[in-house]
Amino acid sequence: MFRIAMPIAFGPKTRLAHALLRSARPAGAARFSTSAVARSVPASQSPVKPENQKRTGVLPPYGPVGVAAALDATPSTPPKETLFTHEFSLADRVALVSGANRGLGLEMSMAFLEGGARAVYCLDMPAQPGEEWQKVKEYVGRMGGKGRLEYISADVRDQEAIWKIGETVGDKEGRMDVCVAAAGVLKSHTDCLEYPAKQFQDVMDVNVNGVLFTAQAAGRQMARFGNGGSIILIASMSGSITNRDNAWVSYNTSKSAVLQMARSMACELGPKRIRVNTLSPGHIYTHMTAAHLDTQPHLLDKWANLNPMGRIGRPDELRGVVAWLASDASTFCTGSDIIVDGGHRAW
Repeated sequence: MFRIAMPIAFGPKTRLAHALLRSARPAGAARFSTSAVARSVPASQSPVKPENQKRTGVLPPYGPVGVAAALDATPSTPPKETLFTHEFSLADRVALVSGANRGLGLEMSMAFLEGGARAVYCLDMPAQPGEEWQKVKEYVGRMGGKGRLEYISADVRDQEAIWKIGETVGDKEGRMDVCVAAAGVLKSHTDCLEYPAKQFQDVMDVNVNGVLFTAQAAGRQMARFGNGGSIILIASMSGSITNRDNAWVSYNTSKSAVLQMARSMACELGPKRIRVNTLSPGHIYTHMTAAHLDTQPHLLDKWANLNPMGRIGRPDELRGVVAWLASDASTFCTGSDIIVDGGHRAW
């Protein structure tokens, strides 16, 4: 190996800057030490001081947890495990999920019930739930939990009707804790220069307006009961990137709108302890994507090779992240976009 040393010329300004940096460093301090920074924080500003702890929010009823619980305990205090019994638990929670007759919405609804939710209200267009929904309801019922899977026929494009459903659920359950706006549509490959106004508006009505109306319906009830809550808007990696060789200008535009919608709502609703985040899946094999993949077999290999994992995802691979977003385990997460795309965007 050969190394070539290049002379570096230092001008007057450079030498002055170096001198100032040397004079500013305390005598004996290491060049890359963090200890000097730590020592410079006055004891009165320590985050473990009770007066400063007040700025970290209200502890949950089962708090303190984690290291704080260990430090607060006496030798006679029985230890308690809370991560899965409390933080990740959805016990007694009530959820409203749109687009939940099948697909991602149904997958997430089932996850909430497994997490202990009292009731999950599934909204979708058909007058009656489909066979998949019925099988999930029967299957969850045999798990022995007390949670209920309820179905309501609704059009997310009708703001007044969706708000009314939220009020009805709130009146019945006395609370609203979680919302997932998962209803969405994807239109066929269409040249952006020839895209029909009607088709573009159809996508916006469901993917943007419908998402807002669903979030409003649940958020109004969360504000009404004052218990905070978690609103999860289903966006897509297509809101941040363009799917290669797919002319989906309406879909991509709508998902970008959902990302900004969540950030805006998160800022407005933060003081009410209502969190708003987006979940952006990559290529997931669902009923919606199957309409393209099953009719164009070459697409499956193509999409699979667009991420480092060499495959497309399954709906069940979103269960964990949506349960985390819905639960107390994510109480400091709002205004964020959680990307689950198999590393697609890493390339």
